[in-house]
Amino acid sequence: MDRPGFIIEPAEAKSMAEASSLTLTQLLPSLITSAQTLARPPISNFRVAAVGLSQSGRILIGVNVEFPCLPLHHSIHAEQFLLTNLSLNNEANLQSFAVSAAPCGHCRQFLQELRGAPDIQIIVTSEPNPKPTSLSRFLPHRFGPHDLLPQQTPLFLEPRNNRLTLPNGVCNGETLDTKLKIAALEAANKSHAPYSDSPSGVAIVDCYRKIYKGSYVESAAFNPSLGPLQAAVVVFIAGGGGEYDEIVGAVLVEKDGAVVRQEGTVRLLLNAISPKCVLQTFLCSVDQSSV
Repeated sequence: MDRPGFIIEPAEAKSMAEASSLTLTQLLPSLITSAQTLARPPISNFRVAAVGLSQSGRILIGVNVEFPCLPLHHSIHAEQFLLTNLSLNNEANLQSFAVSAAPCGHCRQFLQELRGAPDIQIIVTSEPNPKPTSLSRFLPHRFGPHDLLPQQTPLFLEPRNNRLTLPNGVCNGETLDTKLKIAALEAANKSHAPYSDSPSGVAIVDCYRKIYKGSYVESAAFNPSLGPLQAAVVVFIAGGGGEYDEIVGAVLVEKDGAVVRQEGTVRLLLNAISPKCVLQTFLCSVDQSSV
């Protein structure tokens, strides 16, 4: 396979599988090597790819991303990239995925935020005779949303609306700046932050006036959480974005009074990857009329 994109639509995926006399799940490992070329690991030079199959029949790709000169805990793991790609494409679940190296503990925990996580099938292509193995085998004594949240709470990839509203007078007309603010608000309202109740979202715009938005995603174990700017960078990369210095503007939307604040970390990361990017931050209240 030639250098891939980050999504393969169902019809194309089915055609590829049939041409190789494979099922869709069996096709996933064959895409790993080409998907690894999409990774951005300037520090470790260790390329990881995760190629997943959704219930709709789409195949989606995630890769690891590291940021030059920043500590590795700012990095995006391939499995986090994959789940963000699923969210971007409005996929409700992940059936199975192939990955170039066994998922680290960080990612095994992050995957717990999905409904039915224990049943996800994982194929580790670096192992001899790789075969699908359930996530429950990788994390047998799991800790997750079921330990902290009511059963009916929406999990990651499930619809949610955090009901945040921008301050009056912030949006004026149909300008690019207004569209950027609205995109950040939409990302914040989709944010999966049930543990801290601190939803946030980031929208970035490149020099070609294209907007990319990402939502903060929390983990029940806290540390594996994915920041909103990292999520927006996933969308930037998956959407064909090039060098980070092409990012010229950003808007962060956070809940006013939240116990988790993203602004300092967002500024740190933006200063490292695109120092000339202009960041605006807005603290938003909850629309009580829709509660």
